[in-house]
Amino acid sequence: MAKSEVAIRARGLSKHFGRLRAVDDVNLTVGHRQIYGFLGPNGSGKSTSIRMLCGLLTPSAGEIEVLGLAIPAEAEALRQHIGYMTQQFSLFTDLTVRENLAFLASVQNIPSRQARQRIDELLAEYHFEDREDQLAGTLSGGQRQRLALAGAVVHRPQLLFLDEPTSAVDPESRRDFWEKLFELTEAGTTILVSTHYMDEAERCHRLAILDRGRLVADGSPAELTEGLSGRTLLVETREQHRAKQVLGQVPGVISAAQIGNSLRVLLAADRGSQQNIENALAAESVRADVGPVTPSLEDVFVAVTQRQAAGATHPMEHRV
Repeated sequence: MAKSEVAIRARGLSKHFGRLRAVDDVNLTVGHRQIYGFLGPNGSGKSTSIRMLCGLLTPSAGEIEVLGLAIPAEAEALRQHIGYMTQQFSLFTDLTVRENLAFLASVQNIPSRQARQRIDELLAEYHFEDREDQLAGTLSGGQRQRLALAGAVVHRPQLLFLDEPTSAVDPESRRDFWEKLFELTEAGTTILVSTHYMDEAERCHRLAILDRGRLVADGSPAELTEGLSGRTLLVETREQHRAKQVLGQVPGVISAAQIGNSLRVLLAADRGSQQNIENALAAESVRADVGPVTPSLEDVFVAVTQRQAAGATHPMEHRV
């Protein structure tokens, strides 16, 4: 990717807190006008990485360039070009919707006339026309989320950092929120968003999976799932519990998860096969139908995090 097409580039990014390696030698490249996702469990290093990338936290090692600026040295210059939103509602609950937006506009040094015009635009765009005088503390979870996003983009940032912004809202609000994100990217904004929801990760243009501070996979959702081609099986049986016990002893089986009346089986890259699964079940007189199933991002997540847990010392970017 040409340098002019890159919004964020990090090399060897690390952050240590004493003996804890919160982020460990991470390399990232985020293109302009992309939604780039960070997927990982709590404690995987997502929030720490975001704070370093936007200049809020100094890395222990590594180089960061964001919108052509060296971070953290030029973090102050970067702030006028970025927006930042966390999972915790950080606006003033005792101010109205309009007052919150006006305060954020003043923080960004937007002239009063332009600020009023911009706030009117945001009230309409984020459906607050009839709630502009309502106290933020009385809004629903989904409404607070929309207000926080409106506040984060009041100055039209080129780059938006979102740290698990939908963790406390209902599925419908999450869906509406993501529609807003796509509108922002179409208008030219680059977005880096962390999540632990698989359905949200599937919406990203590109995705990094973090585990124990390491980058264990990086690619588009389609690239990552294609990397598991031939390694996912569906076992349909009325004896799910017994079948799961049998499969747990079969070499090459990474996981066997019950999904309704079926088992979803993930195989290691160099071991395991459908024939082995069928033979093992038949040997224990477990009647089952076994067949291939399309890999999912959850399968990718299990595959790469299991590899990390098994002690892989050099997680492979772009591959699973």
